[in-house]
Amino acid sequence: MQISIDNKPDPNKLLDWYDCNAREMPWRIAPKNRLAGTQPNPYHVWLSEIMLQQTTVASVKPYFTKFTKRWPTIFDLANAKDDDVMGAWAGLGYYARARNLLKCARLIAKNKSGNFPQEIGALLKLPGIGPYTAAAISSIAYDNPETVVDGNVERVISRIFNVHTELPKAKKELSVLAKQLTPKIRSGDYAQAIMDLGATICKPKLPNCDICPWVNHCISKKAGTSMYLPRKLKKAKKPIRYGIAYFVERVDGAILTEIRQPNGLLGGMLSLPSTVWGDTFQDDPPMDGDWKIKNDVVKHTFTHFDLILKVMHITANLKQAPKRGKFLKPDDFDPNNLPTVMKKVWRSIKH
Repeated sequence: MQISIDNKPDPNKLLDWYDCNAREMPWRIAPKNRLAGTQPNPYHVWLSEIMLQQTTVASVKPYFTKFTKRWPTIFDLANAKDDDVMGAWAGLGYYARARNLLKCARLIAKNKSGNFPQEIGALLKLPGIGPYTAAAISSIAYDNPETVVDGNVERVISRIFNVHTELPKAKKELSVLAKQLTPKIRSGDYAQAIMDLGATICKPKLPNCDICPWVNHCISKKAGTSMYLPRKLKKAKKPIRYGIAYFVERVDGAILTEIRQPNGLLGGMLSLPSTVWGDTFQDDPPMDGDWKIKNDVVKHTFTHFDLILKVMHITANLKQAPKRGKFLKPDDFDPNNLPTVMKKVWRSIKH
């Protein structure tokens, strides 16, 4: 698939727009500083790209700032305790990313002298790094002419070339088209520019076509089909799973907690005890007691299913021992270290 020269957008027009309109982000080198010779920090690029996987920029900003303040270098992160990193990640979701973050940091610190590789092939061998993230690191951190295609870029490309193939089937087609636009010079800035274009102008709803630097090359604009692109397959209705969360507060204020199994959903996270999440509520209390139930259930949406949790609670005395889990004293327990679903359970009891 080749693009005719007549309708090929000019990357330089997009870069000119980016130079004046780039979004400010804590991990980004502003285009004027990049042009003046300031080089991106590969650690910052990698960390931000891992955090941004399936997560919005607005959600990532405070986490990135918190992480880089607490662990300024990849060596600091590599030497961090697992529980500290998992706790700092709490609320950001997709917790396998945090586990892979630690694995990757430790590998880079130990085997690569703290230096990220530049080539995509080497980057793909690192934990938690797939094709998109590898291309983003290679392009943004090292200015290599790699093509970075996220949801924003897919939307821009599908509209520019009026591609009506439904996603996800269209991914390969859109990547081929996007690759033919990637410039050899200022590739890192271009990658960020086209993502910014999708995020701020070529938006899913009500795109601001009048101020788009590529509007004269946009086939869907001329055809009047922009609002319908990109086309996507209808998502199947999410299944519902059920579980019971157990809140135990000891008379001295200690809270019963558990660390979830390292693999699987919320793996390795600090949690309040709960049952397996399945097709029905299955009672499995972590200790004996006169359990009481909260009237309201806790609802939470994960990527692949919706969860409904009953919440049971008791007060325990100092002599009672749990069947599983561990009591944490008030000074050692921070509800902010709980994943979002368990923060909801905590708030249901405490507020």
